[in-house]
Amino acid sequence: MAASDVEIGEFASEGSQKMLNHNEVAMSKDFGKSVIVVGSTSESLNSDHLNGPNSDLSCHSDDDANKAVDFDEDGADYDSDDYMYDDDDDDENDYLSMQAQFDDVDLPPGVEASFSWLKDPAPGVNTQAGPSSLNIYDPTNGENHAAATSSSTVLTWAGATVKEQEEKEQEGKEDQVLRNFQNFKRFDTVDDFADHHFNSGFSGQQPTKTWAKKIQEEWKILENNLPDTIYVRVYETRMDLLRAIIVGPAGTPYHDGLFVFDILFPPAYPDVPPMVYYYSGGLRINPNLYDCGKVCLSLLNTWTGKGNEKWIPKQSTMLQVLVSIQALILNAHPYFNEPGYAKSKDSATGRTKSKEYNENVFILSLKTMIYTLRKPPKYFEDFVAGHFHLRAHDILSACKAYMEGAEIGSVAKGNVLTEAGTSHRSEFKEAVARMMNGLVNHFVRNGSKDCEQFRLPC
Repeated sequence: MAASDVEIGEFASEGSQKMLNHNEVAMSKDFGKSVIVVGSTSESLNSDHLNGPNSDLSCHSDDDANKAVDFDEDGADYDSDDYMYDDDDDDENDYLSMQAQFDDVDLPPGVEASFSWLKDPAPGVNTQAGPSSLNIYDPTNGENHAAATSSSTVLTWAGATVKEQEEKEQEGKEDQVLRNFQNFKRFDTVDDFADHHFNSGFSGQQPTKTWAKKIQEEWKILENNLPDTIYVRVYETRMDLLRAIIVGPAGTPYHDGLFVFDILFPPAYPDVPPMVYYYSGGLRINPNLYDCGKVCLSLLNTWTGKGNEKWIPKQSTMLQVLVSIQALILNAHPYFNEPGYAKSKDSATGRTKSKEYNENVFILSLKTMIYTLRKPPKYFEDFVAGHFHLRAHDILSACKAYMEGAEIGSVAKGNVLTEAGTSHRSEFKEAVARMMNGLVNHFVRNGSKDCEQFRLPC
């Protein structure tokens, strides 16, 4: 995990100072001034690289991120006890002050003088001077802890306090991520379109009179009818642009994945269908989704079709396009989307080929998850973070189940819906195993819990 900024503040609280004896007060003041700061590095996420169909999907090495930040073991000046004490003159002054108090006391013979600072110390408090006798009060559990001859014990206690503070801060961040996710609208209007694939539009071409009216109608349809697995953003100053994220359907090798599309409404719309670009990250995860970003669909007139399968100007809608991509393209057996392969659907050879294709698709879908998590599309950052925060355990559970023989697509919400009755290729199991630790690292960084149990030994 990347190093976090850590600042160790005051080592001794006001409560602990009250429990120190006279010679130890100066020591607590020195501790209170001690500050150790550990620097940090972080990796920023941006969406600038989303525009190219051959966007780099390779992940940075996690070695640097997993390096622990250690304190300086040399101890610097902390092993020297001299800095903890006052000058000898102060000791003499303390003695004279105490003697003066005894001289002022007039008691009959046999009666001992009583002073608060002569009473028995509180339990656990050692009255002998020196670093080995210093006791630090821990407000987290109400106990006293004897300090060692160096400041290592104090550092340990302070480190534990800082860890608790970091955990609280992390919990606050997680709560904020979930709140942002829960408040994320399925449809909304945004401003900045600079990273949109079609931001250049159609220069020199004027839209038809019905163009703006039709798009406004599309917006209203999307706003009121989007399913809970499709999210859309439109642009107030560019009505011709739209961006959508589709959640991979359960029961398919695309389950729990996020797939990003940019859409352009041409000037002749709705007489012609919209143009759709898929952010592939350079991966071919489906016969209908090319690594160059092309989307093959009869409804878009990018593939052959009959009757209602093709775009009908006065009938077809943008919602229909998005739902068709989710249902017809991201399906349970995408191998048979390939022209000519549908004929082998009922044959043993066809089923074997389809199973192998699903294995490859699942691996590519895992890579797409990392790609999207590291570089979320603009205006969808909160959704991407919240989605994978909640789905991380389910995704890793599915990976484990598939390595053990469960059929791909048979795991939903971490539960295997059908008993393991298939045997996957060794290449597939090895590929999933190679992906597991990288997924764990990314999900943990994103704030997901209970993911370390899925980490595989190196």
